[in-house]
Amino acid sequence: MTTRAPARPTRSTRSTGWVPIALGALVVIPAIAGSLRLVELAGGPHLLPANSRMTASPAPVVVHIVSAVTYAVLGAFQFSSRFRQRWPGWHRASGRVLVVLGLAVALSALWMTQFYRRQPGTGELAYAFRLAFGSSMAASIVLGFTAIRRGDVARHRAWMTRAYALALGAGTQVLTLGVGARVFGANTLTTDLSLGAGWVINLAVAEYVIRRRPSTRRSARKRTRAEVAA
Repeated sequence: MTTRAPARPTRSTRSTGWVPIALGALVVIPAIAGSLRLVELAGGPHLLPANSRMTASPAPVVVHIVSAVTYAVLGAFQFSSRFRQRWPGWHRASGRVLVVLGLAVALSALWMTQFYRRQPGTGELAYAFRLAFGSSMAASIVLGFTAIRRGDVARHRAWMTRAYALALGAGTQVLTLGVGARVFGANTLTTDLSLGAGWVINLAVAEYVIRRRPSTRRSARKRTRAEVAA
């Protein structure tokens, strides 16, 4: 009797095993800050600077924090091919949950941008960035969902990657705000541009990842051949 050796993980599976850890590390600081804010809103000790905007209307920020942290942690595992291959059912089920969570993140952010009093130290540019990138995240999720309903996996992954990158903007902004203030000084324009830089950097990384995927390159080659044939 012969025994079949266990299949070795492919190179792509091995190479993406670290992705959830890296993405999780990016959201540690925003997740801690959000958790402390939830403790405060629940009547616990005030460990963060006072924010009267949130205490006056806590529901949107509670929805935003809970949805954002869950979306960031759960979404990180969607980028691991090891998880997708071992538990395809989990990938699909959690993906449906992530659509709801992602829309809650984007729409609550847009609500707070529109109806909360302007955050001290920020200006019109930050307001425009929040509206633009919040709307882009919501649109990316809708486009990604409709793509998978059509069976277009490549476009689904591309749009969902963009949405996730925008959701992780707060993690990158911890770095861009610190660097911006140190290099250019703390002022409204620097803060606004540093906030925008966090989203732009994440989108740039997302586009790089999307274009490196084999399925994306194959789709691009097929489209090119179809255009040449036409």
